[in-house]
Amino acid sequence: MTTAALTAEDLEFLRRPLHGFLTVAAGPVPPQPRPVWFEVTDEGTIQLFTEPDALKVRRLRRDPRASIVVAAPVGEPERWVSVAGRATLETEGAQELSERLAARYWDLGDQARAEVLAQIQAQDLLRLVIHPEQVSRYSF
Repeated sequence: MTTAALTAEDLEFLRRPLHGFLTVAAGPVPPQPRPVWFEVTDEGTIQLFTEPDALKVRRLRRDPRASIVVAAPVGEPERWVSVAGRATLETEGAQELSERLAARYWDLGDQARAEVLAQIQAQDLLRLVIHPEQVSRYSF
C-alpha cells in the first residue's frame, strides 16, 4: 500500500530502535543505501544527523530527493516501511538529535560508547530531515 503520509501503525513501527537504510539521489550513479540511525517526529518527518562534508550532503545539495527503508529484524514477521521525499538540511537540533539517537541505540552507561558520543558531538553536525511524499509499506 502506498500513501503520502505515515499511518499510526507506521509511526509505532518506526519508533522502535531499528536501522534504516538511507538512499539519496545520485544522478547517473546507482543509489547506494547506507545504514543509519533515525528518528520519526510527531509531525511525521524522518530525521537523522550527519557531518556537513559527507557525500550524502553534497548530493542532497544538488538534488534533495532521499528515501529511507526500515525493515523488521530477523525472527519477526516480514515488515518494512519506505519513506521517500524531499530532504532538507538543518543547522539546528543536530547535537540534541545525536544524543537522543545514541541513547536509543546504545547503552550510554558503557564508558566506551559515551566516549564515542562525545567525539560525535565535538563535530559540527547537520540534521537531515526527510519530508514524506510517498510512503510504501508491506507486512506479511
